[in-house]
Amino acid sequence: MQLNNKTIIITGASSGIGETAAVLFAAEGANLVLGARREPLLRQLAERINNSGGSAVFLAGDVRAEAYADGLVQLAAAEYGGLDGAFNNAGMMGDTVPVPDMTTANWNDVIATNLSSAFFAAKYQIPALKRRGHGSVVFTSSFVGYANAGMPGMGAYAASKAGLIGLAQSLSAEHGADGIRVNTLLPGGTRTAMSGDDPEIHQYVAGLHPLGRMADPEEIAEAALFLLSNRASFVTGSALTADGGISIRL
Repeated sequence: MQLNNKTIIITGASSGIGETAAVLFAAEGANLVLGARREPLLRQLAERINNSGGSAVFLAGDVRAEAYADGLVQLAAAEYGGLDGAFNNAGMMGDTVPVPDMTTANWNDVIATNLSSAFFAAKYQIPALKRRGHGSVVFTSSFVGYANAGMPGMGAYAASKAGLIGLAQSLSAEHGADGIRVNTLLPGGTRTAMSGDDPEIHQYVAGLHPLGRMADPEEIAEAALFLLSNRASFVTGSALTADGGISIRL
């Protein structure tokens, strides 16, 4: 099992890619600390994992709060004796409007949820990983705002997700000597609750990808698993695109 006895934090774990990753990581032997805002869904997921022979605890909260990032790390230490990795996956899209029409509140909310939360995560996760003498951190970024993949109406989202790539690169340079790897994962269009249930929109989004379809959340979770596992032992500072080729077509 690729994550056997490794303790991993997952944020955004109550649904979508985060939930799917939690089930996969548990099957691969990980001890999980699950984070998201919706406590009932977290509780259900933890019970599902524990009843299936895995090991998971949870803490509900808002990733925009610095104390919450600290709390997740403290829970990992209290329950499992430390931390080996994190899949910082929580995020939001915000309003899809041109920047001149965007409210300052929307900008601040997207930046806080997608980028400032990553700063808080790193601030508390990195010291815990240093105490272990190793570790892997993965941030969920996006093809939007990367390379040539600009999209209208997504200024705040693109800025926040591009910022994650720069943050991960700096962290990888700062902490590589500590045995800590830091990478970003860039999914393409993925079939989750966030993508809605309009078949016409799904068909349009699928057509943007050279593979001609959207991803299943399991496919993105597998990419995150690779980055967190020892199979990616020489991979750090990278922006791994698991986007069905959409970033080379746009």
